[in-house]
Amino acid sequence: MKKQVYAIGDRVEKVCVECSEERGHIVASITKRGLISRVTCAKCGVRSTFKSSEAGTTTTRTASPSGTPYDWTRTYRAGQTMMHPAYGLGEVISVVDPKKIDVLFSDRLRRLVHGRPQIAI
Repeated sequence: MKKQVYAIGDRVEKVCVECSEERGHIVASITKRGLISRVTCAKCGVRSTFKSSEAGTTTTRTASPSGTPYDWTRTYRAGQTMMHPAYGLGEVISVVDPKKIDVLFSDRLRRLVHGRPQIAI
């Protein structure tokens, strides 16, 4: 079985040492062979090591797209997943204010609107 090679900026699942929850982490550094050495939690920002034993139990978030389509009129909460038409699969990391959320996509963290009323034409 071939091992997956990662790049900086990829997203993997790992239990965060600070948050004590399994969540998406961003690959911060890799070895010459493309194996993950350090990751950063998207929610709390803590950088931690990534052991090779964890690689067998984690998966990349982009491997199995699941999530409801993004709808800016819907209200989201932290931990929900969504499928954005341009950015792909993302996880809501935090609610910034009643109308803005931070969402972690495979490429980077993005701020999106939510809970906006439907405009009648």
